[in-house]
Amino acid sequence: MSFKDQLNTTNIPEHVAIIMDGNGRWAEKQGEHRVFGHTKGVESVREALTAAGEIGVKYLTLYAFSTENWNRPKEEVDALMDLLVKTITMEVESLNENEVRLHVIGDLESLPEGCVEALDQSMEDTKHNERVNLILALSYSSKWEITRAIKNIVDDVQKGNMSSDDIDSETIDKYLNTANFPEPELLIRTSGERRISNFLLWQLAYSELYFTETLWPDFKKENFFEAIYNYQQRERRFGKTSAQLLSNE
Repeated sequence: MSFKDQLNTTNIPEHVAIIMDGNGRWAEKQGEHRVFGHTKGVESVREALTAAGEIGVKYLTLYAFSTENWNRPKEEVDALMDLLVKTITMEVESLNENEVRLHVIGDLESLPEGCVEALDQSMEDTKHNERVNLILALSYSSKWEITRAIKNIVDDVQKGNMSSDDIDSETIDKYLNTANFPEPELLIRTSGERRISNFLLWQLAYSELYFTETLWPDFKKENFFEAIYNYQQRERRFGKTSAQLLSNE
């Protein structure tokens, strides 16, 4: 029986985040250049996005390129940027057909001009779609995001727009790249690595973490459904006891 058939349709996470890891290792296992793995990984993005739409996940955030990834060999970075532009341009029609709206978070000023133009156009072309929100984290790191938020908060305090006494966790939420999105209930990381890698550190405070040995290019719809099934077997207490949760039912 498929994991999809076993899902509780009343307990689907609204927001799922994925660290798409293992493209390079997958390619090396095939005797190919690492870039081939990234190209193949695009198919897994389609699989995850389709799966999310089928079961009602409203937000899907993908860690596509971190600020640390700029330190990779120039050949690989250049190929990734070129692949990104081509893929986004080619996928717009499909995104519209499936009612998917594209968003981007991260330090976009560090991206090549052609890449930013393609992203801006794709976001404009899909802005009326409402079925699924696809959020690409590009040139993103959580430490960068939080540092930027702190600087902007300090700036507003100095300008007299707010007092330091007004600052709480909700204030910080509003200054993050993800201000318009709910926090992820589930984080998936592929390839067997068990770390968060500077991704959504603030937003993942109470998220469930799911790690799989599957390399990203091998990640299919059934793998996505399995992760959701695993999520549904967990008790989310948010600091409370099981007895407290039962008493509130």
